Amino acid sequence: MRNLLKWVTLATLLFVAACSTNAGSEANENGEQQTNNKKETNEVTDNQDSEETTDETSKEPKKNEEEEVVTEEAVTTEYRLNEAFWGFEPINDAPAEAVLLTIDDAPDKNAVEMAKTLKELDAPAIFFVNGHFLDTEEEKASLKEIHNMGFAIGNHTMTHSDLKTLSEEEQKEEIVKLNDLIEEIIGERPEFFRAPFGSNTDYSKSLAEEEGMLLMNWTYGYDWEKQYQEKNAIADIMVNTPLLQNGANLLMHDRDWTAAALEDIVSGLREKDFDLIKPEEIEPLQK
Repeated sequence: MRNLLKWVTLATLLFVAACSTNAGSEANENGEQQTNNKKETNEVTDNQDSEETTDETSKEPKKNEEEEVVTEEAVTTEYRLNEAFWGFEPINDAPAEAVLLTIDDAPDKNAVEMAKTLKELDAPAIFFVNGHFLDTEEEKASLKEIHNMGFAIGNHTMTHSDLKTLSEEEQKEEIVKLNDLIEEIIGERPEFFRAPFGSNTDYSKSLAEEEGMLLMNWTYGYDWEKQYQEKNAIADIMVNTPLLQNGANLLMHDRDWTAAALEDIVSGLREKDFDLIKPEEIEPLQK
């Protein structure tokens, strides 16, 4: 009887021990699962936070890009061509006391020097180009240098011929061929056209319009006249002529004496309180 009680007691102890071990194992498994669940939950939260941060970050450059585009597209037109005197009238609140500087027959011997002088003076201008000054790589490089300094490039025909003496086909060769050449050199076509001697035809006018160029003549110029082929003489007449008026379109050429007088001309105009019109401020051709 005593032996039987011993065996029963021993069996009971073994059973209790076994239950305790299983409970501990289940508890450990449950604890590990809970820990793993917490880790997964934290990882999901971290991923969501990371994705939200990435999305917010990726949105910011888009906003900046949109703002930059708007800024680039905001072009202000300040002046309109008046063919009555081939000068410019202000639009809205642009100052009336302003003139446009233009240089014809570029890039001959002095154009790059003239562009550098104007650049130092922060004086805008249009350089009207002839194709016969673009025959060599050196001449093409000069045109590119002028353009890279920020100056507008205009079309002044291939050979500086009087368009009224040419056939329509020859006029087209003079104008369109030069536009093609200029685009090949600087990557863009001219927006302004000036006929040699101011001599236009109905066909050259329609062709300039077809090419998207604003047709220009000038208000006054003197540097081809013998008495003004000297620095002081040309500087004086360009600033003190009675033809100087609000919106005047000043014609100059790539000449030694004009290049030498250019700084004095700009300074003299500014001393008379004239602003200098930027080509990009001119109302483009109305199609």
